[in-house]
Amino acid sequence: MTITTDRVVIVGAGLGAMYAALVLAPRPVVMISPDPLGQGSSSAWAQGGVAAAMAPEDSAASHAADTVRAGAGTVDAAIADLVTTEARDHILTLTELGTPFDRDAAGSYVLSKEAAHSLPRVVRVQGDQAGAQIMRTLIAAVRAAPSVQVLEGWSACDLLMDGGHVTGLRLMRVSGSRPIALNAPAVLIAGGGSGGLYAVTTNPPRIRGETIGMAARAGAVIADAEFVQFHPTALAGTEDPSPLATEALRGEGACLVNFQGHRFMQALHPDGDLAPRDIVARGVYAETQAARAPALDCRALPPLPDHFPAVAAACARAGIDPARQPIPVAAAAHYHMGGIRTDAQARSSLHGLWACGEAASTGLHGANRLASNGLLEALVFARRAAQSIARAVADLQAAPVILPDPPPAPLPDPALIADLRATMTQGAGVIRNAEGLTAALRRIAAIEAAARHDLPLANMTATATMICAAAMMRCESRGAHCRSDYPDPLPQAARSHLTLAQALSLRPAPEPEPT
Repeated sequence: MTITTDRVVIVGAGLGAMYAALVLAPRPVVMISPDPLGQGSSSAWAQGGVAAAMAPEDSAASHAADTVRAGAGTVDAAIADLVTTEARDHILTLTELGTPFDRDAAGSYVLSKEAAHSLPRVVRVQGDQAGAQIMRTLIAAVRAAPSVQVLEGWSACDLLMDGGHVTGLRLMRVSGSRPIALNAPAVLIAGGGSGGLYAVTTNPPRIRGETIGMAARAGAVIADAEFVQFHPTALAGTEDPSPLATEALRGEGACLVNFQGHRFMQALHPDGDLAPRDIVARGVYAETQAARAPALDCRALPPLPDHFPAVAAACARAGIDPARQPIPVAAAAHYHMGGIRTDAQARSSLHGLWACGEAASTGLHGANRLASNGLLEALVFARRAAQSIARAVADLQAAPVILPDPPPAPLPDPALIADLRATMTQGAGVIRNAEGLTAALRRIAAIEAAARHDLPLANMTATATMICAAAMMRCESRGAHCRSDYPDPLPQAARSHLTLAQALSLRPAPEPEPT
């Protein structure tokens, strides 16, 4: 079944997807949303806020310098300058749309300081509600925009290609169905990252690298795939996905301790609990491996329900009283710095395909994303993608997309997905080495073979392959990528650029299943 539309197709329904749809208005777009609009996206779960130089004593140059410093040598400095310069304008735009950012009595934005920032510059909403509140604002605007159609309950599974040109995509019902082909003048991927490929993650359940893998399978260049950021303070062992204890807690004075009450970060970095995330994550991971039960001590903070309601609610569900006891924490897959390689206009290496948000790799984050730069990057490149698409595609009126009811089809095997997640945690987690990565690549090949060309699972295994192959090729430790067999950084820092064909050349054949 094939349908043709003149609408721009946006894959995803998070912050980047909705912001781009609004910028494209009144140009008609259709958004592909697996869940009801606003649900199931990482954007809604973002607790910290949006980083922007809003204070008189701050500057975009200072913000850019912090971004470059945190990125461990692989940040594109020109992109950092571009993003931090545009940051303030996006905060003002969101404010005009109705986002209730925290303000003081004088009307100034309340700013918090997070790890590796030299100044307080994270704009928040009700402490830890930034992502949720920004999403509510954008959902209201999208629902009111006559140019935006939202197809809920559908997911993209494949790109349509014609001579290296993306001409559309295939869609499936999230409940399981045969694919439907949708031809379109342009496709923007804004479908999130890859954290759900790991057994311990802070990402929503569907964020498992499928849109990155879909682009990789079509031949797109994937950049910096090995750089997966692990958040050091996910609530340990309570839920899947793991609730997040925002970094803003440490910015307000919470500290990391082990079961002995020892503040272990003090000996690992001059900034202690506010060291860059990769260092804190490895510190927490080491305490976990040593069975010393790392925890976040918030007892000196004001009551969490008043200032950090999401964290307080997660603690309540786990039976933890943060006013009386430290919160058990673990390092969890949180943000993928790698993704579909894009230029400053959010264009991928494939003609007709744009990408923004966590699915993209712009060069802003380098080897280690600076806290609260994720939502900012999504905003900046969503607008740039929309502007680039508007220049490239004729301004046509388009009727709503009407999809037929396709025949049902089985969903991916949950046991294979669980196997893949365990494989990634064991072989490509916080600490890596050649033996573990080789074993992971071999197991990924076996999972892929067992899936028998199931498209969603093929997209997951493609992204998992990209992460492990790029990690195997980077024979050094840099930022979030830590190799126990190559503990030191190389003298020269460089980004990685890899196609799936190149990654597959490094993947061993699966071992035969026992008979």
